[in-house]
Amino acid sequence: MTGLIGVYEKLAGLYENLPLPAGQILGVATAVGLGRVRPAPLRGSRALQRATGAAAIAAGCALNAWALLERRRRTSGRFELEQPESLVTTGPYALSRHPMYVGWWFIHLGAGLLVGSAWVAATMPAATLVEHLGVLHEEHVLERGFPDEFAQYRRRVPRYLGLPRRSPRRPTS
Repeated sequence: MTGLIGVYEKLAGLYENLPLPAGQILGVATAVGLGRVRPAPLRGSRALQRATGAAAIAAGCALNAWALLERRRRTSGRFELEQPESLVTTGPYALSRHPMYVGWWFIHLGAGLLVGSAWVAATMPAATLVEHLGVLHEEHVLERGFPDEFAQYRRRVPRYLGLPRRSPRRPTS
């Protein structure tokens, strides 16, 4: 019985540190559910939709895994996703301040394409907007926890997508 409790505790600890944004999970479930109740099939090649959807899901999972591994790599003690020891600015965090959310966008889009449902065109923006409010809160927490470092990071790296901004070069005399 003790072994079973240990396994449960490890699984519970793993779940606590999984980046499962409620907005995207609800959005994917809503898109799939609406697709069953009121189908809205995408036009075009189903084979291409399935291949593109699978590729988007794989890309989203890979981005999430890379970001999670980078966060763990930068943690010296017990890993807690919601309580970072330091501001992680390397790996995918050098490209996006919130790469796990971007990864979930790919997963959401991919799920819609995979099942061939046009509902994803409505559920993805709605889910992303809801999550954006949480992201603003997360950034406020990071600002308080790492004031100078986060200010520099924010100037250099886009919130979601885009090219990282370079610091202006100072003229040499």
